[in-house]
Amino acid sequence: MGPEHPEPHRTFEDLVAEGASVPTEGWDFSWFEGRATEARPSWGYATSLAGRLGRASAVLDIQTGGGEVLDFALARTALHTRAALNARAAPDAHTAPTQPRLTVATEGWPPNVAKATALLRPRGVAVVAAPEDAPLPFADGAFDLVVSRHPVRPHWDEIARVLRPGGTYFAQHVGPASVFELVEHFLGPQPDDVRDGRRPDRERADAEAAGLDVVDLRAERLRMEFHDIAAVVHFLRKVVWMVPGFTVDAYEPQLRALHERIRAEGPFVAHSTRHLFDARKPNPASPGP
Repeated sequence: MGPEHPEPHRTFEDLVAEGASVPTEGWDFSWFEGRATEARPSWGYATSLAGRLGRASAVLDIQTGGGEVLDFALARTALHTRAALNARAAPDAHTAPTQPRLTVATEGWPPNVAKATALLRPRGVAVVAAPEDAPLPFADGAFDLVVSRHPVRPHWDEIARVLRPGGTYFAQHVGPASVFELVEHFLGPQPDDVRDGRRPDRERADAEAAGLDVVDLRAERLRMEFHDIAAVVHFLRKVVWMVPGFTVDAYEPQLRALHERIRAEGPFVAHSTRHLFDARKPNPASPGP
């Protein structure tokens, strides 16, 4: 999401119609440029993922969306591989990062399956249509790296099952009460059990209960700004779990009130929450300390 470029003279109806017409497939947020901003976590998930891919042999990306994050990371891994192999001062070729021998992605929403397939097939990635709440359609211990950016809900038992002993789960999750300033504008105050969902300490406990060792867990709260009501409409259509069943007609009063508030006070400010998970499946064959 990019810098502010407000359009103060456009009507509510025009802005809402624009936000309602933009395609929502995938996780490309470039349309928000000039309409909304969001700070990014300090750990740089996609860039960090590229480094992990360069050390993995079999990779699974769960709920890949349109495949944009995995595509970025694979491209960066390939760039680093070429640079390392071409550099005169580089170590022996076998020490350079390489592309995984096998990379597979899952996605449950048919429009995203099509988009991810078109994007990732040229990189040799197989995209498997798999409902988000179904068991992963892979054998036990098939992958040494499982990744995910913003899964709807991590299925820890399945993640642990498909990881090889010694394998890693590396993911960025949405945290508790993320963008709830916006959610509660439309839905009203939410109960504590809803606000506290996705808490990283609870997810840590669930991961450990599935047999994983959490070696790193970091959380951040990040500022978001919506500069016009079109951005709000598109965001709620794209991130469908924020306001379930959202339509312009159903929430026209709330949209109009928020439009007037933005016009009078400036950007609507909310806060996203994110946490980084780095978890390992114990390897019984590894020697002890």
